[in-house]
Amino acid sequence: MKDEQIIQRTEKDYIRIQNALQKKIKFQNISNILSIKKVAGIDLAYWNIENKEYAVCCIVVLEKESKQVIEVKYTLGRINVPYIPGCLAFRELPLILETIKKLETSPDLFMFDGNGYLHPRHMGIATHASFYINKPTIGVAKNYYKIENIDYIMPPNEKNAHTDIVIKGEVYGRVLRTQKNVRPIFISVGNYIDLDSATTIVCDFINSESHIPIPTRLADMETHKIRRMQEMNDNFF
Repeated sequence: MKDEQIIQRTEKDYIRIQNALQKKIKFQNISNILSIKKVAGIDLAYWNIENKEYAVCCIVVLEKESKQVIEVKYTLGRINVPYIPGCLAFRELPLILETIKKLETSPDLFMFDGNGYLHPRHMGIATHASFYINKPTIGVAKNYYKIENIDYIMPPNEKNAHTDIVIKGEVYGRVLRTQKNVRPIFISVGNYIDLDSATTIVCDFINSESHIPIPTRLADMETHKIRRMQEMNDNFF
């Protein structure tokens, strides 16, 4: 992929790029999930300073078996691409790719706080980013992205219970209740993985502290920490 595809363009340009990439999505069963040793969680946080928008991207890499943090990296930057519904990836990719370059380890899989295939053109951030990082990706969203005015079916109130999100006969994602008596989360394939494998991996990263998988939860916590540091430091940039 060329970096020129993620610079500021028109909405029509963004949609054209998404439609072209959509044809290259590959659902792949990860038959040996044990081969995945390191998993990275990615999240971003935004804020405004004097009518200018900034963001921080944080990546937390964990060892899958022990769930121990291997490394944490972040990148701060100005956001120049305006918010366009369905085109969020074009705002976030530059900071994500810059942060990935800083990693000293090579994750086997990337887990995003956001959607992947659960998107009007199947090109949420987890899917779009996969074409640049060439690794399996999973989208894990805390809120439901309604498409075609289709509501999801709430899964039973049991740990790891789930229902599929089906739109016009196609499975876009999965509603997953990771623990009893908690709100569900919304899983979707990013790329180079299938939905069942993605669900298994997400469930493996749930602990008693939260219904959100550890990689994206820690990445979210890091973004808020960096944002608070910025708010206390006028010369942060």
